[in-house]
Amino acid sequence: MNSGDYLYVWQAPEWPNWRYDLATLAVPLAGVSRAQGLLLGRLSDVGLDLRAQASLSALTDDVVKTSEIEGEHLNVESVRSSIARRLGVDIGALAPVDRHAEGVVEMVLDATSNCSAPFTRERLFGWHAALFPTGYSGLTKIRVGAWRDDAGGPMQIVSGPLTRRKVHFEAPPADRLEKETGQFLDWVNGESRDPPLIKAGLAHLWFVTLHPFDDGNGRIARAIGDLLLARADGSPQRFYSLSAQIQRDRKAYYDILEQTQKGTPDVTAWLVWFLETLHRAVDQAQHTLDGVLAKVRFWQRFAGTLMNERQVKLLNRLLDGFEGKLATSRWAKIAKCSPDTALRDINELLTHGVLRKTAAGGRSTHYELNESSPQDRP
Repeated sequence: MNSGDYLYVWQAPEWPNWRYDLATLAVPLAGVSRAQGLLLGRLSDVGLDLRAQASLSALTDDVVKTSEIEGEHLNVESVRSSIARRLGVDIGALAPVDRHAEGVVEMVLDATSNCSAPFTRERLFGWHAALFPTGYSGLTKIRVGAWRDDAGGPMQIVSGPLTRRKVHFEAPPADRLEKETGQFLDWVNGESRDPPLIKAGLAHLWFVTLHPFDDGNGRIARAIGDLLLARADGSPQRFYSLSAQIQRDRKAYYDILEQTQKGTPDVTAWLVWFLETLHRAVDQAQHTLDGVLAKVRFWQRFAGTLMNERQVKLLNRLLDGFEGKLATSRWAKIAKCSPDTALRDINELLTHGVLRKTAAGGRSTHYELNESSPQDRP
């Protein structure tokens, strides 16, 4: 039977017996494994502190970007502080707690740090409850820590105005969820002939196709994928973010999901996309590691320079990849201080050689990190 005889993959007679062509996947599988080996080899040459900083960066990216995929924008500094507190990583001054970020942080850290623990129904419900602690998604009350009931109709993924709604996908009926998710959880926890990286891709697809909750299904599907990737790596410490790469390829992600969910249980195309995206995520982690190393070298260079809390905060923002130009007014806004105080902070750092003025002057005056070492200056 082909997909012309039914609309969605879960309606196929052989569901959920996924099929794929391992020969087609051999090259992308080898590519990911080689990239992972290069990254882990490089990480083995740095100290524990640098590994912790690299992991903190990857996890922060994962939490922020998995939410951005769903259109929710979290405060990066709050996320980073929340993860640092839980991992015991010293990042200096901590940002205030953001209740919108805490639940996503808890879920992602539980998925990765406790990757070897059984993935149970109770744990899954706990993740969902962490994402929606108030029982609301926006202004809509939802069922939290429980399967959806389809009281308002079938679960559908739609787009477009009310008069021209396009249905991209319809999930299995709610009365099938207890059995369907039970089968899924048994497969996640059981022995499998699927290569570990392929199992992570299948788990992501399978869960998001079940779509068992009123909301949060995408974030949970990606966390389940991270759990299985951590098992595949044999380490709970994360150094790359698949969610961040998916966010960069967001349209392609939704396109391949829709194509697969309206296709047959042969999911080779989805797995090729998943592995290629994973490969790009691991490659991106090399650039992240470059940034971590540069940040450490920076603070080593200026270890003897006395700075206040505002200066440390703004310098870390610049080191983490500051968007736009840093002018006195922007310093004052971020540091929550007066323009005069901001100018004093900046002038002190100019004197110490930590910052430098850019070529533009007058009203266009802005500042950037000084890349030369103190001993290089005359």
